[in-house]
Amino acid sequence: MSTAAVAALALAGCSGDADPDTDGTSDNALCAAAGESGSAVDSLDVSGEAGGDVPESLDLADPLDPADFERAVVTEGDGTQLAEGDFFSYAITAYDAETGEQVGQAGYEDGEVQPQQISASTMLGQVFGCATVGTRIATVYPASTDESGQETPAQVQVVDVLSTPEKAAWGEDQEPVDGMPAVTLADDGAPTIEIPDGMEIPETTKVEATKVGDGAEIADGDTAYVQYKGIKASDGEEFDSSWSGGMLAAFPTTGVVEGFQKALVGQTVGSQVVAVIPKEEGYHQEGGESHELYDEDLVFVVDIVDVFHPATPAAE
Repeated sequence: MSTAAVAALALAGCSGDADPDTDGTSDNALCAAAGESGSAVDSLDVSGEAGGDVPESLDLADPLDPADFERAVVTEGDGTQLAEGDFFSYAITAYDAETGEQVGQAGYEDGEVQPQQISASTMLGQVFGCATVGTRIATVYPASTDESGQETPAQVQVVDVLSTPEKAAWGEDQEPVDGMPAVTLADDGAPTIEIPDGMEIPETTKVEATKVGDGAEIADGDTAYVQYKGIKASDGEEFDSSWSGGMLAAFPTTGVVEGFQKALVGQTVGSQVVAVIPKEEGYHQEGGESHELYDEDLVFVVDIVDVFHPATPAAE
């Protein structure tokens, strides 16, 4: 089984009730979403250290033929607890539930499994719940048949919660640049942007790093995980912000406007940048005349907190 196929297993999983009872808060809903244990998953003997190493072995007392999805924590980590809407990285190993034979693995090497966003309403919520970083979880899935008639045998999956990004940039503060917007930060890192009087709009996007991080460099084609705030250069009015929703955003560098791409590529994880984007490198594009920002020059403050570099396929 390919790494891509294995990675998809935890995302697709099996059908089930992903709308658990809650006491009204999203984080409690995520905890409540975690699947229940059962005799099949409780019979497993998983050896090896959690935290990104492939399980050393999986011992089955007897062949398994589970009727329902089951989940159990093998080792509880001591890292950050997942919350509703968090992105996180994980590794997964899949086994045949009848024989215990390993059928695939993914996530143990960089670039194999893209970080995912967790929600109580999805299968990821049932698998991981509000687990902490460093936790190892065992799950069993019953055999299933898809709409095309393709059968998937019953499986055991062992997953490790590897990491979850910070919520704000942590890099070293830099000296402000004259003529660029000033940034002040709230206690949680949310920025307030002040546009200087008479600020000139550049012909091409101008980027200033207000914090320089010590993480990996973003390359074209990567996906950046960020907090951001965007305002109109004309009047300072906010038009978009991840901070208002309380969740990170994930942007492929190839899927954003030119100016925003320039603000990302070449920067390092942990950095915060201010970008002044002329309308020609924003939304002032042919066919986009109806866009509310068509005639607007833009200012963004972007906190870069993680990056995903897609793995290069091995030559056959």
